[in-house]
Amino acid sequence: MTDASEQTANQMWGGRFASGPDAIMEAINASIGFDRRLARQDIEGSRAHAAMLAATGILSDSDVAAIREGLLTVLSEIEAGSFEFSTALEDIHMNVEARLKALIGEPAGRLHTARSRNDQVATDFRLWVREQCDAAVSGLQALQRALLAQAAAGADWVMPGFTHLQTAQPVTWGHHMMAYVEMLGRDAGRFADARARMNECPLGAAALAGTSFPIDRHMTAAALGFDRPMANSLDAVSDRDFALEFLAAASICAMHLSRLAEELVIWSSAQFRFVVLSDRFSTGSSIMPQKKNPDAAELIRAKIGRVVGANVALLTVMKGLPLAYSKDMQEDKEQVFDAADTLMLALAAMTGMVSDMNANRPALEAAAASGFSTATDLADWLVRALGLPFREAHHVTGSLVAMAEAHGCDLPDLSLEQMQSVHAGITAEVFGVLGVYNSVSSRTSFGGTAPDQVRARIADWADRLA
Repeated sequence: MTDASEQTANQMWGGRFASGPDAIMEAINASIGFDRRLARQDIEGSRAHAAMLAATGILSDSDVAAIREGLLTVLSEIEAGSFEFSTALEDIHMNVEARLKALIGEPAGRLHTARSRNDQVATDFRLWVREQCDAAVSGLQALQRALLAQAAAGADWVMPGFTHLQTAQPVTWGHHMMAYVEMLGRDAGRFADARARMNECPLGAAALAGTSFPIDRHMTAAALGFDRPMANSLDAVSDRDFALEFLAAASICAMHLSRLAEELVIWSSAQFRFVVLSDRFSTGSSIMPQKKNPDAAELIRAKIGRVVGANVALLTVMKGLPLAYSKDMQEDKEQVFDAADTLMLALAAMTGMVSDMNANRPALEAAAASGFSTATDLADWLVRALGLPFREAHHVTGSLVAMAEAHGCDLPDLSLEQMQSVHAGITAEVFGVLGVYNSVSSRTSFGGTAPDQVRARIADWADRLA
C-alpha cells in the first residue's frame, strides 16, 4: 500500500489506527467493486440528510447548500463515467464523501453528522431494492399482457390438458395461457407486498443507538418516499428482511418462469409441435442443420438456480448474526444484485418469446382428441343421464377405454353396440359429449376452461392491467 493510500485509510478510520491495512485486508474489506451500483441512492439519501440537518439547525444553510450542490456534481461525474473509484476508500459512501471534500472542502466533513455508514448503507440498499420491486412488477405486467394476447387469440382453441404429463382432459389454449397470467399476478402481489413492508426509513438510526442530535427522521423518511422511519434503531441497521423478501418473491417468480420455459421446450419439439418459437429466441446446431433449439427457454429454466442460490446465500449470511451490524452484512448485496439482474433478463426474454411464438392450432386440436381425453365427460354423462354412482360410472368408462385401446381407436370411434355391451343403458346421446369442443364448452364453472369463462377472465385481467 502506498503512503498516500495509507494516509487516506487512516483519515477514514480516524486516530485509532497507526497504519493502514495490508493488501489482502484491503481486498477482502472493500466493497466498492459492487456497491458502486448504489451511487444514486447514496447521493439521494445524503441530500435528504443534509436538507434535514439544515432544517433542524444542526448545520448552516450555506454548508448544506454547498453539500447538496457538490453531491449533484459527484452524481453527474459517476453517470458520465468520469468518476475514479478507489478501493482504498472501501465503499461507495467513502468514495462519494472523499470526492465531495475535494470539490467543496471542509463542509463535506459535516455531512456525516448524526449518521453512520450503518444506517447509510441500510437506507441506500433499501431504496435500491424498493426500485427493483417496482421494476419486477412492471416486467411481470408486460409478460402478462403478452400472455393475454395469446389467450385472446386462442380462447376457444382446444388442446390437451395434462396431469403427470399424460393426457387428462381437453382444455382451451386460452385457459392454459391464463393459468400463467394468474401465477404472475401472485408474483406481482408478492413484490408489491414486500415493497409496502420495506417502505420504512433506517436513516437516523446512526450506528445502532440513534443520535443525540435533534434530527427529524420523519422529514428524511418523507423526502425519500418512505412511509415512516423505522421504529427501532437496532433493527434499522441490522435488518435485511427486505432483501430476503425480495429474493423469496424473485425465487417463486423464477420458478414460474421455469415452468413456462419447460412447457415451451416440450411444446416446440418435433414430437409435440404445439408452438413455433421465433428465430429471435432460438439457435441452431453447429453440426445438425435441421435443429432449431429453444435456447432462450432453456436458459430461463436454468436461471432459477442463480436466484434461489442468492436467497439461500443471504439467509445463510444472516442466520447467525447478533444485533446489530456485523461486517458479514457486506455480503448482502452481490447476490441480490445478481438475482435482480437475472430475473429482469428472464422476464424480458420470456415476454419476447411469448409475444413472438405461434401456436399450431391443428396440432393442438389433434392432440386434444387423442389419449381418451373425454373419458371424464363420458363418466359424467353416465352419472347425469343414467343416474349411476360416480364410482360405477368410473368403472364403466374404464372398461370402455380398455375396449377402445384393444381396438386401436378412441372413445368416439366405438359403436353404440360396443358401448352397450359394457352397459346396456348407454344411448346414442353419449356421442354428443365425446367431442373435445363439447367437452371444453361444458366446463362452465367459474374458472373453468369454457371459452366464455376464459374470455371473462381475459377481460378481468385486461382491466386490471390497463
